[in-house]
Amino acid sequence: MSKQKVVIIGGGIGGVALAVGLRHRGISAQVYEAGDDFTELGAGIALGPNAIAALSLLDPEAGEVFEQLATKNAFSSEEATWINFRHGIGEPSLIAKVQTKDDRKTGLSSVHRARFLNSLAALIPRDMVHFGKRLQRITEAGGSNLRLYFDDGTQVLAASVVGCDGVRSSVRQYVLDLKRPLDNVTYTKKYVYRGLVPMPLAVKRLGEELANNSQMYLGPGGHVLSYPIDGGATMNVVAFRDDAHEWKHPSWVFKQRGNTMRDEFEGWGEPVKNIVQMLDQPDQWALFNHEPAATFQKGSVVLLGDAAHATTPHQGAGAGQAIEDALFLAELLDRATSLGVSTNAAFQAYDAVRRPRSQRVVSTSKAAGYTYAMTGPAGSDDELLREELLQRFNWIWEYDVKRELEVAVMQLQRVAEQTEMEKARL
Repeated sequence: MSKQKVVIIGGGIGGVALAVGLRHRGISAQVYEAGDDFTELGAGIALGPNAIAALSLLDPEAGEVFEQLATKNAFSSEEATWINFRHGIGEPSLIAKVQTKDDRKTGLSSVHRARFLNSLAALIPRDMVHFGKRLQRITEAGGSNLRLYFDDGTQVLAASVVGCDGVRSSVRQYVLDLKRPLDNVTYTKKYVYRGLVPMPLAVKRLGEELANNSQMYLGPGGHVLSYPIDGGATMNVVAFRDDAHEWKHPSWVFKQRGNTMRDEFEGWGEPVKNIVQMLDQPDQWALFNHEPAATFQKGSVVLLGDAAHATTPHQGAGAGQAIEDALFLAELLDRATSLGVSTNAAFQAYDAVRRPRSQRVVSTSKAAGYTYAMTGPAGSDDELLREELLQRFNWIWEYDVKRELEVAVMQLQRVAEQTEMEKARL
């Protein structure tokens, strides 16, 4: 059975990672991206040990790209530290130091989103990618083909489609039979202010320890995250606030909201006051997530990354889940070819393995947001907060990617055996 062409809708980190993994396995694929070039919103992302392992299994060169770009905590004593959780009001005393347990001491490993995406995209030839192609709809075209309609008037016939087109996914609309792409997308009653601070300024205002290593300042109704990116040249800041209202604005991003942000963190401790003062005019972003979907697959169409399971950033796991998705899908499509089974069977195995884990990330991330704002079960009790924080991330990081890949392949093999039995009966 020849390796089938796969059409990938969306050229973000998930779509490009999948393209890299498929090319590494010799599977033909084409990427259709709505923008004029590769783009990623936001400044920094972090990958845990699970995602770093998945990236190297996807393609060793992709793992090398991340290692070359990754920024770690500056202090050697913080090598394994994910985040130092501190009080945001009063003295910034430590509540919990959350650390990874892997042999590599993979503490917070962050990259600039756009630089990472562009470096990852450099691993695939440009003739694999078509820009300015925003998908409008998908229809069945007879046989096993699908017809894709783009807003520039072009049409494409595809044997299989992977939706990597984000939270507003048109592919998700098709898979779940939704009236609108944003059906089942929920405002989480939180928004964030994002901004960047030159590290020399951050060190001057916060000191070496707080500026150069990852910190989370917790307080009632909000929290502030800071960590180094760009090889330590910049401090990335994400300041979160609870919202008692529904988000009714047509845009999810407001520009130049510095005065509003400073008002909302009035009365917090000195580190937080200094951080919000250093952000001149940060953007304000509403945080949405997907409600659980009954499936990620419909025939020869499947969802990946934010198109499948858009999540809040409270556990730093969203990009990592997209990379895990890409690895599983690339490997299952490769195995489907060698086993002589259909792409649909690969998609079914992928859905069975990936959906429970990725949807659990969405629900636990939302719960983490309550914890950080001291509105969860632990409230503002230091001991209860510490107990929860020290165990919250382990199940994400300690995921045995290789073993779970074997589970998925075994499911695919069972499909292949059933197919052979049915052929023998005929």
